[in-house]
Amino acid sequence: MTSKTQSHIQATGKPLAAALLLAAAGFLHGQDTPDYEQPPVSYSATPANDALAKLRQRIASGELAFAGSDKQALQTLLDVLGVPVASQILVFSKTSLQRARIRPDRPRALYFSDSVYVGWVPGGLMEVTAIDPQLGPIFYSFALDPARKQPPVIERDSDCLRCHGGTFVRDIPGLFARSIFPDANGDPMLRHGSVLVDDETPFEQRWGGWYVTGYQGKPAHRGNGCGSEQAEQLVFTPTPQRPEKLTGFFATGDYPRATSDVVALLVFQHQLAMHNSITAAGLMYRKMLAYQHELQTSLKEPVTDEPAYDSVRSVVSGVAQDVVDHLLFRRATALPEGIVGNPDFKQAFARGAPRSSAGHSLKDLQLHDRLMLQRCSFLIYSESFLALPTTLKNRILDRLLTALRSSDPKDRYSYLPAEEKQRILDILIETHPDARRRSENH
Repeated sequence: MTSKTQSHIQATGKPLAAALLLAAAGFLHGQDTPDYEQPPVSYSATPANDALAKLRQRIASGELAFAGSDKQALQTLLDVLGVPVASQILVFSKTSLQRARIRPDRPRALYFSDSVYVGWVPGGLMEVTAIDPQLGPIFYSFALDPARKQPPVIERDSDCLRCHGGTFVRDIPGLFARSIFPDANGDPMLRHGSVLVDDETPFEQRWGGWYVTGYQGKPAHRGNGCGSEQAEQLVFTPTPQRPEKLTGFFATGDYPRATSDVVALLVFQHQLAMHNSITAAGLMYRKMLAYQHELQTSLKEPVTDEPAYDSVRSVVSGVAQDVVDHLLFRRATALPEGIVGNPDFKQAFARGAPRSSAGHSLKDLQLHDRLMLQRCSFLIYSESFLALPTTLKNRILDRLLTALRSSDPKDRYSYLPAEEKQRILDILIETHPDARRRSENH
């Protein structure tokens, strides 16, 4: 303990850890604006460095134009952003920015890659969410000139943060998907509840208000069906239909595809939670480190980037643990038999995946009992993970490598059999430079 720290304890009458926690609470939560809108993050005031920010430059220079029908313009946008059209999933509940345009016979289409999400309703806006390596998801509206004489108007959409900045995702700009009970018009009957859908959601609670194709199993989900109310009581029966295409539900010709693929839905919902965990870890680390620097300066102690106080170390340990839990699908619920999906999406999803010398990849699908053959998230290769502060990233990787090398039948990740752990470890050491470096150091 330094003399400055001892003086601090004598002056305040409190141990430093307690003082740190009290002061940090004021530092992080003392204002009405969300934490992420305050320094050091300053989310809305910080210029984005994501895929759409770069695309805007190409449009402004005249290098890229959007011609033809809305559907053709959508395809152009997907192509330039590297988003596969085979990732199409469709939501018919009125639960988003363009709710007035959405209905069961005119669903909202979503398309995604590892780092970009595109939403579109025929006749409406295109919405883009791009993952910034430092800030997390950035939300944009992408409005086409009907006559195509002017370039698209692309704006960061702060209105999205009403839901994506606190209502449904705690303390961060985040991503989420909901399962609700829709009526015949697509209006959510929210008095009967809703569920945020991710790897942990029981299968029978998923996809209320969404279309689902490519599932042939017996256990029911909430997709493809509508409900009603009688005397304020919910009337909802899961549909027995197991469609391969949606031509029997609405006129699909206005959309690039007639599917809302179940495998794409499963991958999509994993990605949302994984991105949120990475975003939360990075933002919290930056906030706590800024607070530590402030305290060290006030105490005239050396300013360090390594967590120096127990409470800072505790926060860093907690967010690192959360990232590893999500990476290793720790709380994922079992999936039923019958998840088949569309081969086009499977091919697009696996394309370009890093592979070990044995041919294994973190994008190998299993689709019975669980989503992935190797339960370690492919988003460990994402720019947002790679751009995490080095100290935090090293702690995450050290925890991950320790977990994969453990043979303790009672440890936190004992649900992973030894052969699966070894496959994951081999893949990471061969294909992930940061993981290889940490492995060599331990």
